[in-house]
Amino acid sequence: MNRFDEIINRRETNSVKWNTKEMFGDEEILPMWVADMDFPAPAEVIEAIKNRADHGIFGYTMPGEGTEKAIRSWLKNRHHWEIEENILTYSPGIVTAISMAIQTYTGPEDKIVVQPPVYYPFFEMAKKHKREVLYNELLLNEHHRYEINFDDLEAKLADPNTKMFILCNPHNPGGRVWSKEELTKIGELCLKHEVLIISDDIHSDLLLFGNEYTPIASISKEIAENTITCIAPSKTFNLAGLQASALIIPNASLRRKFNSTLQLHGLFGLNTLGTDAMEAAYKHGNDWLDELITYLEENVTEVENIINEKLPQLNVMRPESTYLIWIDARSLHKTDDEIKELLYKKGKLALEPGSKFGENGAGFLRMNIACPKETLQEGLKRLVHALT
Repeated sequence: MNRFDEIINRRETNSVKWNTKEMFGDEEILPMWVADMDFPAPAEVIEAIKNRADHGIFGYTMPGEGTEKAIRSWLKNRHHWEIEENILTYSPGIVTAISMAIQTYTGPEDKIVVQPPVYYPFFEMAKKHKREVLYNELLLNEHHRYEINFDDLEAKLADPNTKMFILCNPHNPGGRVWSKEELTKIGELCLKHEVLIISDDIHSDLLLFGNEYTPIASISKEIAENTITCIAPSKTFNLAGLQASALIIPNASLRRKFNSTLQLHGLFGLNTLGTDAMEAAYKHGNDWLDELITYLEENVTEVENIINEKLPQLNVMRPESTYLIWIDARSLHKTDDEIKELLYKKGKLALEPGSKFGENGAGFLRMNIACPKETLQEGLKRLVHALT
């Protein structure tokens, strides 16, 4: 049996994903919505946590040389990206990091550009800080693949009050891995208009079907000096609850300012177990991740086959990265609320409604397929039942 085939009961573990009675009012609902996996972390990560637990002392902890070395080696070996020493800083999570960046580098009169449909905390966090959000909506081409409207992007970056651009690379929910050419154009436009880039690259390890990822900060020294790259082992190794992420900030001035904001909020280190888990994951997780990617590719193919056969009116956007599948259900001619009602009441299934990711996400669904094949097949059965 494949290691990822094992079904592990996550109920009664305070799991946000599986607490469906509180989240949806029905404990019979199968959750395939929030972005965490139903797979245990690599054995080496679990062992590292056990070793720290056995040590028995959980004092204040900060990532050390071993953590930095593990991250730098991972980026070099996995993504051919060599970063300098001492340019990392840390945050409990990437949403926290984005919030800190908004506070650090923008003011109340400033504007922030995002590219919907996109991970909703980008624009929600900006709004919570009373910043104006400019939406550079992604375009669907004839191949049902997202492209960037660069004319509109430049118009929004050229606004003198625009100070920040939040990039999602690879893209969530669409699964696009932006090309080097696209990223170069983004980077040059942001330099031209003096707009800081915050790049959320949390899905960059989960590359599917031979796709390759380019960190925007790797393109040139000039772009790197204008970019803060956010990474974490949370999506890659299913460690979100341990709250540990890293930021790559080559620009010393930007790094000092960011660290000052962290200190202002009393964020001086990371969770002890999260630090050890992050280091172990980046040191030992390569083979586990290769196996995971093969399994996810099989799951993607299964989703495509079932939907093409049983729900041909839907259109599946094949992800180039991530374990999230973006499904175009606009041909149903139903509102998101109507689709959600069918899924919850008839199908007993929870997916993310597309409108959550922006107005141009209406009519889409996001499905999390990072689960054992038996669970996936049950979810697809419920999806078919709900929508037929």
